[in-house]
Amino acid sequence: MLITGDFKLYAPEFLLIEFQKYEALILKKTHRSQKEFNQFLTLLKRKIKIIPRKKITPFLEKAKKISPDPKDIVYLALALAIDAKIWSNDKRLKEKQQKIAVLTTIEILKLVNRNT
Repeated sequence: MLITGDFKLYAPEFLLIEFQKYEALILKKTHRSQKEFNQFLTLLKRKIKIIPRKKITPFLEKAKKISPDPKDIVYLALALAIDAKIWSNDKRLKEKQQKIAVLTTIEILKLVNRNT
């Protein structure tokens, strides 16, 4: 529902590379077939707009200052670059910075149900 709904999803260039890098782990944890993985990857490629690194780079310093975790810097910089919210269940990311709105999956589902 979330992936096939009318959402605008954005990601940094490396997201799809990371997704493929962890293919074996994803398959193991989700109990999906190789075919299902490939179908989902194709769906992600169609649904997610990839934001080039050059558009994100100018916002990295500001993102470093507000990020509770170095792993979140690129995502915060991306949100700053395109004025977007972040979809994450990371409590620290949501609670330890106030510059970028962070929505959990539950919050997004509530929004979807409210709008349907």
